[in-house]
Amino acid sequence: MARGHDCVTITLVHVLMIAFPAAVFATNCYVVAPGPGEECVIVDPGIGVEAQLAEVLAEHRLRPAAVLLTHGHVDHVYSVTPVCGGDTAAYIHEDDRYRLVDPVAGLDRGLVAMMEQEFGTRATWREPERVVTITDHETLTLAGLELSVLHAPGHTEGSVMFTLPQAPDDMPGAPAVAVTATCLSGDVLFAGSIGRSDLAGGDPRAMERSLRDVVLPLPDDMLVLPGHGPSTTIGRERTGNPYLQGLGA
Repeated sequence: MARGHDCVTITLVHVLMIAFPAAVFATNCYVVAPGPGEECVIVDPGIGVEAQLAEVLAEHRLRPAAVLLTHGHVDHVYSVTPVCGGDTAAYIHEDDRYRLVDPVAGLDRGLVAMMEQEFGTRATWREPERVVTITDHETLTLAGLELSVLHAPGHTEGSVMFTLPQAPDDMPGAPAVAVTATCLSGDVLFAGSIGRSDLAGGDPRAMERSLRDVVLPLPDDMLVLPGHGPSTTIGRERTGNPYLQGLGA
């Protein structure tokens, strides 16, 4: 199991973004806000992020307004309920809503045992009290931010990407090119790869359509912040990602 505790703080134009990997599967968790002392949105709170997330919120004096989920796999949603509490809604695409009933139930028992050994507690699940279902091309106005929803099935039925019309001036590990917007791509698109489509609810043909019709039309100068691994750009993936070759736009 991967361990990751380093935060990356990204200053966007009028936007503060903090990124750090979860303790298991190194799922990237993102916190986005207009600035310190403001409301924020949290994207994909994975397994074991609660303590580090609380430190980030306290350090920057941030108040969660919403939790956005790129899809319903357990490594992206496991901490959503303790993060949400009773007042903060979790946003997920309508086609993945069913996954929030109990994402732990479908896990391999050996993996559950490893998680329990890692954290010293029994792996349990409770649905968030407030769940808002989202749809393709919906615009979410949350915490003073405007995020667009792009439905991109294939990894799961309800996988989405969230786009922001801002981009960082500088980000450790980011490609050394100018970027003008940001895409939180979940497990649709990675640097040099894509999300698996052979898991339950995955569909290789749907993934191919999502890459062709949703990913490729995005501008080359859009920064991609994926669910796992380092950042990239649409332009870099268009020319170098083998899964995008030959698809056309």
